[in-house]
Amino acid sequence: MKTLITNAHVISPEVDIENASVLIDGKIIAGIYLAEEPLPAADKIVDAEGKMLLPGFVDIHFHGRSGHDFCDGKIESLKTIAFEKLKDGVTSFLGTTLTVEEAMLSTAITSASEYMQSDYSGAKILGIHLEGPFFNPKCVGAQNPDFLRLPDIEMVKRLNSIFPVKKVSYSIELDGAIQFTKQLVDMGIMPACAHSAAKYSDFKKVWALGLKHMSHFCNVMTPLHHLEIGLVGGGLLHKDVYIEMICDKIHLCPEMIQLLFEIKGPEKIMLITDAMRGAGMADGTYDLGGMKATVKDGCARLDSGAVAGSTVLYSQGLRNVHEITGLPLKELVKTTSWNQARSLNLGKLGKIESSYIADLVICENDFSPLMVFVDGRQILI
Repeated sequence: MKTLITNAHVISPEVDIENASVLIDGKIIAGIYLAEEPLPAADKIVDAEGKMLLPGFVDIHFHGRSGHDFCDGKIESLKTIAFEKLKDGVTSFLGTTLTVEEAMLSTAITSASEYMQSDYSGAKILGIHLEGPFFNPKCVGAQNPDFLRLPDIEMVKRLNSIFPVKKVSYSIELDGAIQFTKQLVDMGIMPACAHSAAKYSDFKKVWALGLKHMSHFCNVMTPLHHLEIGLVGGGLLHKDVYIEMICDKIHLCPEMIQLLFEIKGPEKIMLITDAMRGAGMADGTYDLGGMKATVKDGCARLDSGAVAGSTVLYSQGLRNVHEITGLPLKELVKTTSWNQARSLNLGKLGKIESSYIADLVICENDFSPLMVFVDGRQILI
């Protein structure tokens, strides 16, 4: 089936074209047409009414939404999460785990596999992001300390055999972390630094082995100091390192968001939500990996006071960044899917260009999503 999206303001990395049309042939983008060009025949016409047409967002780090968590391990929970993410403009994501026992991880990942084999009507699950359980007890953050363990590649292999693991976030200073990093790279899995008290010298070792991601940058990691640049300094110093940013203005203040964009540039920044099940819900108390997290005024915290993930929606985070940085849209959209896709080998995502997968979102000027296309299939939200 061929679908023609007309009268669109097309925004893609290095591309900003008004009054354009985009042809979708099945799951693939087949062509982009300027206003003065003749349009091809199509089975279906969708008038974008001058709204922005962006590559669908890819959230590689979030745990839940609308009262459900990925680690619930229930197919119905996943269906709810995946459909609700479409309302945020997210057309695909990595199912992100918490620090829980392996049996729960296996159940959750099995549900992801079953979801992708079903006739799903939500966002796609492109793979798994294991956040933990390989964390330093001193840097546990809002992860459950009862299930922490040392890096274990055999455990990763067991989980990867169920559904592809794309990324593992862990404390790089733990015993066995050097070998673990090598093994992840050999498996084609991106190692990512997170929840860590490591020094820069520790970071430099794993960076040389292929670690190029830093999860929720600045949060629960050694800060920048003039005598020890720590992990924050390492992420800034090495130009080939991608950093995740939670842009809810709680995890990072506006000035830090602006500073990171000035130093790293949009080419190496990936916007994430790190959202928990309270996202899209009213203030209240929610389960987070067996612990109690209270959401008040949109901020989730454990009883200890530790920030417990976010409740920000992807489109809200993007709006925050645009307001803070004022970046041109054709630069800003690199942070929402293109960087994620190319750094994690997620396929031809993140651009509105011929031969790319037709994962798209039509948005208002404030990034509020109106309609999405997943594998070329139009879904009203």
